[in-house]
Amino acid sequence: MAAIDLSAAPFHLEDGAQAWVQETLTSLSPRDKLAQLFILLSRDAPEAALDSLRAFKPAGITRIYSSNLSAEIGLINDANSVGPVPMLVSADLEGSRMSLPFGTEVPNPLALAAIDDVETTSAIATIMAEEAHAVGLNWSFTPLLDINAAWRSAIVSTRSFGSDVDLIERHALAEISAFQASGVAATVKHWPGEGFDDRDQHLVTTVNPLSVEEWEDKFGRLYRAAIDAGVMSVMSAHIAFPAYVLANDPDAGAEAYRPAVLSSLLNQHLLREKLGFNGLIVTDATPMAGFGDWGPRSEIIPQSIIAGCDLILFSDDPTADLMHLVAAVADGRLSQERVDEAVTRVLALKAALGLHKTDREPLEPISAQLTLARLSSKEVAKAAHDKVPTLVKDTANLLPLTVEKHKRVLIFSTGAVQPFAPVPLPLSLPDLLREQGFEITEYTPDMQVNIKDFDLVLYLLAEETLLTRQRIFLNWRELTGNVFGAMKRYWHDVPVLMVSLGYPFYLHDAPRVKTYVNAYASNEDMQQAVLDCLLGKKPFLGKSPVDPFCGSDQAKY
Repeated sequence: MAAIDLSAAPFHLEDGAQAWVQETLTSLSPRDKLAQLFILLSRDAPEAALDSLRAFKPAGITRIYSSNLSAEIGLINDANSVGPVPMLVSADLEGSRMSLPFGTEVPNPLALAAIDDVETTSAIATIMAEEAHAVGLNWSFTPLLDINAAWRSAIVSTRSFGSDVDLIERHALAEISAFQASGVAATVKHWPGEGFDDRDQHLVTTVNPLSVEEWEDKFGRLYRAAIDAGVMSVMSAHIAFPAYVLANDPDAGAEAYRPAVLSSLLNQHLLREKLGFNGLIVTDATPMAGFGDWGPRSEIIPQSIIAGCDLILFSDDPTADLMHLVAAVADGRLSQERVDEAVTRVLALKAALGLHKTDREPLEPISAQLTLARLSSKEVAKAAHDKVPTLVKDTANLLPLTVEKHKRVLIFSTGAVQPFAPVPLPLSLPDLLREQGFEITEYTPDMQVNIKDFDLVLYLLAEETLLTRQRIFLNWRELTGNVFGAMKRYWHDVPVLMVSLGYPFYLHDAPRVKTYVNAYASNEDMQQAVLDCLLGKKPFLGKSPVDPFCGSDQAKY
């Protein structure tokens, strides 16, 4: 087995912890070693979820929490005793609608970038980490180091810290520090760097099109900074980096487009040897098409470990995938040395998080509730939300809104579009406006609009980053319900305001709208913050972390 210095960054294990890693590795059966290479998605009710864990004994789970806090804490406590090693419990702590169901609502990364205050990002990350730790989470698949360069990307969009490398670096490092200081391992993703391809890895293997020199100036810099800061894990993604492959093998052909998750050159040579990363490499979710594009699972599941990943994220059929590893070991494709190396890093991450300690206290619902109910956390989050809304343009001098000038309001809205919700969720902003005395009419497709009946037309759009949505755009036909409504524009007849509570690039589809606001997220606190800014009760303090004009001067006027 290749020597791994467990005393070095990012694990920093003392002698006792190193001994535990080696003793545990030696004690595991060949089958249990292979099971330690899996993180499973857990969304069943606690009792059923526990049965699945007993049967498989994975390294850990990504838990989709229900709203039953006591039951969830009971599951985590029980899960730590069902296998030979305590569990990693992971989540994507990204804020906004990705917040824990019983946690404090916090801004998402793009919203934090609009504030651009490192202390605020640290405070929000600390809240997320402390609340996560209180309910048993010890690993987050954040922060993103992706660069919001291809503005049409629906998958980067609101999940990244924007398009400026300096800004991304300082906020990502702040989040890494805050997470790991609170007992939650951080993960930087999506290796080797996303954001210059406007497609979605869930649907296709995407491509980082940069030259090696360009990559070094951007993603190389970001990943080196994160590694120097001690980030514990890197997520190797379904992204190709052909320039690097071709620089090493000019005759690579199709292999230049092999995703990093299956590439020894990108994981072992570039990430480990060139950048010096000693921590754990986890695959991105393996049910994604960007992974499955590359072959049958019997080949690509073992190849992910052979190529240098230490953990396999998610499986639709864990037993079948485990058997693929067994077969690969049996026929020599996957060496026992490589298996032991991967398991060593899995165990080292667990030890670095203190999971090896026998005196760990079980989680307590009452203690968790006290952490989740902190008034100070809610105050910090509200203060952060108040700084996010960004006035992109108001060439009509429409704002602030007043009941005297804009009483009768016609609202066109998508609702809050969510990746796992079958229909959009209702927004609260219409009701908040009603409470302020505005007369609100919410458009329906069967409505005959007489624009003289209204003092303001308000477009409320709320689509944060979406999985498997190849594009986010202003779908006028869906918004209005028919082809004729899609072609109507009201801004020459009545004041018009467009507010995005998510995707920040709608001016590409509506460049002539004269008043436009970005708020990057659709959670309740953000909607209240937007209302306060629209009414002039609070100033617009957000600064755009991306180009909302999409490179077009037309949209500025």
